[in-house]
Amino acid sequence: MTRTVGILIFDGIEVLDLGGPFEVLSVATRLAGRDGEAAPFQPVLIGASDAPAVGRGGFRVLPHATLDDHPPLDVLIVPGGVMDAPLADPRVRDWVRSQAARVDVLASICTGAFLLADVGLLDGRRVTTHWEDQADLQAQFPALTVMPDVAWVDTGAVVTSGGISAGIDMTLHLVERLHSRALAERTARQMEFRPTGQGLLDGVTP
Repeated sequence: MTRTVGILIFDGIEVLDLGGPFEVLSVATRLAGRDGEAAPFQPVLIGASDAPAVGRGGFRVLPHATLDDHPPLDVLIVPGGVMDAPLADPRVRDWVRSQAARVDVLASICTGAFLLADVGLLDGRRVTTHWEDQADLQAQFPALTVMPDVAWVDTGAVVTSGGISAGIDMTLHLVERLHSRALAERTARQMEFRPTGQGLLDGVTP
């Protein structure tokens, strides 16, 4: 079974929040293909329009699809960065809310949690974000509980991660959850990635 993983892109996106998860999914799929498996993941970059998104430092990235023409998603990842553009766009906000009701897993990286929280998707959940933004997230959204000192928090339908490189840890966790630990371990080894924390996939589950 191939799971389609949408990754929202927008002006101000943190480059590694996008590139890290995309690389994990791409490498995992390539390794599975070596074993003769069907592709386990199909990452799709989704923008509000078909224009390039300009990320931090001037990095430019083209979407594969837009809010209006993307394939059905199994997983949606909302990266972080400067969140002004997505927070101010009612189309993006409505789209994230509607996709949350459809996907099997909704995930955020870094300050992407602020968008999920602002549209009411994190109320009552344990979550995390970049260490520098944890106090602000808790203060702005008291209905959620911010967990410090973890790479990611998995509450079932919603998974959130710490900042920037922690998105790689979280996506490796999703590879384990949605496919197998063996593939997650092979992917980390292939990427020569040294995960955050004590274990390969260090985080918090219910």
